[in-house]
Amino acid sequence: MVSTVLSGAPSRSSSSFSLIRRRLPLVGAFCMVSLGITNLYTPLCSSAFKTGSKSGNTTRSITMAASNNNNTVPSIVVYVTVPNREAGKKLAESIVKEKLAACVNRVPGIESVYEWKGEIQTDAEELLIIKTRQSLLEALTEHVKANHEYDVPEVISLPITGGNLKYLEWLKESTRE
Repeated sequence: MVSTVLSGAPSRSSSSFSLIRRRLPLVGAFCMVSLGITNLYTPLCSSAFKTGSKSGNTTRSITMAASNNNNTVPSIVVYVTVPNREAGKKLAESIVKEKLAACVNRVPGIESVYEWKGEIQTDAEELLIIKTRQSLLEALTEHVKANHEYDVPEVISLPITGGNLKYLEWLKESTRE
C-alpha cells in the first residue's frame, strides 16, 4: 500500500505532497506470521461435523469444503492495515455498518518493516482482521479503497476452511448477500 504524508492531513492525491511512503503487500504476510494466524489454513476436522467432549461440553466444528449446511457460506478473513487507531476505528465501524463484515478485530501496536528505495523503513500501524463472506471481497475492497488514507491500501484475504458452526452461521446472518 502507498500512503502520502506531509505535515498535515493525509490526502488521496500524491501530487500535492513531496514525501511518499510505500508499504508493500509483504507487510500483511509478516503480520500474519508474527501473529500466528497461519492456522487458518488448517482444517479443524476431516469430516463435515466433529463433536468432542471437553469437560462435559460438546463442541461442533465444521469444515467448509465438506459442508452441505445451508446455514453457512464460504467465508474469508481479510487483513487491512491502517496508520493509526482513529483510522482503524472509523474504517472498522463503516465496514460493519454497511454489513460488509460480521466482525472486525482491531489489533493496535503492530510495527511494519519493509524496504523502500533501497532502505529499510519501519512504521507503526494498526491491523484490522475482518471476517466476512467470500462473495463480499470485491465490495469490501472497493469500500476500503474509497475510505482509506493510503493510495494503495493492503487488502489480503485468506480462506476460512473450518470453525465453530454457530460462529459461521452468525457470520452469514450478520452480513449482506
